[in-house]
Amino acid sequence: MSDHSVRAAIVGTGFMASVHAEALRRIGVPVLGVVGSSPERGSAQTSALGLPSPYPAYRDLLADDRVDVVHVCSPNHLHHEHALGALQAGKHVVCEKPLAMTSEEAADLCDVAHSSGLVNAVCFIQRFYPQCQEARRRVRSGETGNVRFITGTYLQDWLSEETDWNWRLNPRLGGTLRAVGDIGSHWLDLAGFITGNRIESVIADLAIAIPTRLRPVGPSGAATFSAAVDGPVERTPIDTEDIAGILIRFDDGSRGVLTLSQVSPGRKNHLSLELSGSKASLRWCAEDPEKLWIGHRDQPNQILLRGAVPGTPAAGNYPAGHVQGYPDAFKAMYRAVYRAVAAGGPPPAPDYPTFHDGLEQAVIADAIAASAQDATWTTIDRAKMAPSYGKSFDTAADRSCTAMNQPAAAAPSRLRHGERGRRSSASQDGS
Repeated sequence: MSDHSVRAAIVGTGFMASVHAEALRRIGVPVLGVVGSSPERGSAQTSALGLPSPYPAYRDLLADDRVDVVHVCSPNHLHHEHALGALQAGKHVVCEKPLAMTSEEAADLCDVAHSSGLVNAVCFIQRFYPQCQEARRRVRSGETGNVRFITGTYLQDWLSEETDWNWRLNPRLGGTLRAVGDIGSHWLDLAGFITGNRIESVIADLAIAIPTRLRPVGPSGAATFSAAVDGPVERTPIDTEDIAGILIRFDDGSRGVLTLSQVSPGRKNHLSLELSGSKASLRWCAEDPEKLWIGHRDQPNQILLRGAVPGTPAAGNYPAGHVQGYPDAFKAMYRAVYRAVAAGGPPPAPDYPTFHDGLEQAVIADAIAASAQDATWTTIDRAKMAPSYGKSFDTAADRSCTAMNQPAAAAPSRLRHGERGRRSSASQDGS
């Protein structure tokens, strides 16, 4: 997209806001400005990214008629407020996950978005790695046979020390599920995207590895993936999980096992997914995204390199050997989203994750929390899903993935599921 007819603005000034701004520039969408929790934070972000002057407040961004699309990159507790405000102002919305702090808020956003006819998207960007699209193609074409078993991990180490701090550790700002909501939702969405299967029920074990942490004293805390902040600190109890183990039953009868951790030294962003089918197996890892492992019983196993087979989803944008990774996944997603924006509204079967996919993860999270509390298998309660949207993966199963990279037009081992935190007036800068 290079005609500059569509323009964006960003709420938030953290790590993810920078990622969004860079990806938008790469597809030729002008970013008219950002808004942060303070004029100082906004000015620092615009200076770092070479953007126009920041908006004084979010209401000023919404009042700017030049802005067509709002990218919500603020902390989790503000997602509902910011996304709802943008929709009510007649603007398309791209929201970081989670869509909202509760499934009720997520359902509300789904209904408003559906009624508005505006484009709405949630950043489950793993879908847009070429090898994930190739895995999906192989499963959907029958090359792997019937899906039997899906296993995987999402491991990180950025919160593995007691001195590591981020607003996500505060359940009033990040939500009552941390590892599950922050990284687990990506894996769960990807498993559904590749297979077309929905999660039917779960049993979960959640644990806190570091029961107290040293929180920097002051309003800003630390940015995502940043080093520990120097200065005065305060020892603070932690009540959101560092570690999670989840057993999964899918609606086709297949089974899954997922392991999550934000306290695994050496694992920077280790999302891996392995699928065992009746004919073949597949494995992909986000830290080595150019390779798709294909397992066979009676012939040599294979490693498919991205770009090795032109004309397939695995081809991607660049020639083989020219690595295509994390920033490119955002670029590919935004191409799909902005095609819909340029067309004036969402297509009947969006080729990007929508608010309803965000709601799907919210109701799965509810079941995971309830399962961990009750130590029992818990069925996903999709009665909470917005009725106007139908069923998430009934629609997602038929979405085409071939166009996604094309140019555009206390610490027990089982946590209690506490009450949702009340809305706070804390920072809107985001990760």
